[in-house]
Amino acid sequence: MKHAICGMMLALFAAAALPSQEALPPLPSYTVHRAAKGPGLQAFSPGAWAKAEKIVWGPSNARTAFRALWAADGLWLRFDIEDPSPWYTMTKRDEHLWEEEVVEIFIDTDGSGKHYGEYEINPANVLCDLDMAQGWPKVTGDITWDHKGLASAVEMRKASGADPGGWTAILHLPWDGFSSLEPVREGRAKAPPSAGDVWRVNLFRIKRPGGPSAPAKDAIFAAWSPSGKTTFHFPPRFGYFRFAAK
Repeated sequence: MKHAICGMMLALFAAAALPSQEALPPLPSYTVHRAAKGPGLQAFSPGAWAKAEKIVWGPSNARTAFRALWAADGLWLRFDIEDPSPWYTMTKRDEHLWEEEVVEIFIDTDGSGKHYGEYEINPANVLCDLDMAQGWPKVTGDITWDHKGLASAVEMRKASGADPGGWTAILHLPWDGFSSLEPVREGRAKAPPSAGDVWRVNLFRIKRPGGPSAPAKDAIFAAWSPSGKTTFHFPPRFGYFRFAAK
């Protein structure tokens, strides 16, 4: 099964100017704790992720919380998205997602910036994955990638108390699925990692206030990279996953 190119709009990248290195904040670091067993795709209760660190970013009513755990069966990711009015148009896996409301993670296993995995998901649980080659966005040819065993689940949340409502996405990335990425295939990185290993990563969320009628207008880029800058495809500004022993 081939994946459609997803999650990118070249015009956005071409128009974005990177800030000077002197003005950039320190690179973030996230500790991925080890779990005896993965939480599961239906583990929407926060208690199932109690061992995971939680980071939060984004503006009011559009915040995103992220958690990650690693276990023998793979890497587990969770995004809790605040959104009073989530929207989507795509309802089938592997469609084009660049005009969708999405959350995404990039995983650069060896920190080289030459090849990294991209995983993107929308409120309807439409999911895609790509092997991003060095030289993007000028790269040509087939950059699709099938992560073996990749699975996800989404739950919609109604407004309640301090939660304005939104959706939660859980992703399971089995270790075997990384084997076709160039750094792992060529021995520059390994999957599964060992305690103490470090991978480079980036996270972002795109909320498009114009909805389906104007999907490219005034998009909010809430990411680890500097606010307001479309630098999530800029590997030198990726943060770190540090895999802990427990």
